[in-house]
Amino acid sequence: MSYILIIGAKSDIAKAIAREYAKHGYDLYLAARNADELKEFADDISVRTQRMVKLVELDILEYKSHKNFYRNLEDKPLGVISAIGYLGEQEKAQADFTEAQQIMDTNYTGVVSLFNIIADDFEKRKNGFIVGISSVAGDRGRKSNYIYGSSKAALTTYLSGLRHRLYDARVHVLTVKPGFVATKMTKGMDLPEKLTAQPEVVAEDIYKAQKKGKNTLYTKWIWKWVMLIIKNIPEHVFKKTSL
Repeated sequence: MSYILIIGAKSDIAKAIAREYAKHGYDLYLAARNADELKEFADDISVRTQRMVKLVELDILEYKSHKNFYRNLEDKPLGVISAIGYLGEQEKAQADFTEAQQIMDTNYTGVVSLFNIIADDFEKRKNGFIVGISSVAGDRGRKSNYIYGSSKAALTTYLSGLRHRLYDARVHVLTVKPGFVATKMTKGMDLPEKLTAQPEVVAEDIYKAQKKGKNTLYTKWIWKWVMLIIKNIPEHVFKKTSL
């Protein structure tokens, strides 16, 4: 059996990824807090694809539990995909460090804790792939979401280093940078239609990019060029904008 471990499995993007990989013949570990809440979803995938889907309990902020979590996976995965994400509230995070810390620890520290453990195993096996979902928000700090953006920037840099480290071990590391995605996390936001992807499109893009061995994926693709423009605005001009 070839298992894919999906962490943060309750998110809309994670569910779309689960469907995509099951459709292509992979068995799944779906990891999340209160993972039993995913039972109906897991059963539906199993019925539709005839793949094995196992639910596993994981709190990404309980760092000390991560080694046992991975050790207890009976069949070690072929790949791991992190769909962990917490947008939080920028203004609250500015005034209350508890909120800022939750944003940073959820998007970065917890993922690093688990990925380090998995990377060690993949490196010894000289096989596997790691996919981390970062964000275009990490490409340049903006006043509207720089706490969230900085946590994703840190994740992007971590994944770059991990990719460099694991290259000789033939372990592929893919950094995914979605722009706007129509999910529960963005519900209520006034998102531009032409720049907003559906979770199913993001999942399909991830699967194709992972299979092709790409290093970085922007999804929708247009975000690569949007962010290239934004990153190249001179600082003395950029700081006067309302982005």
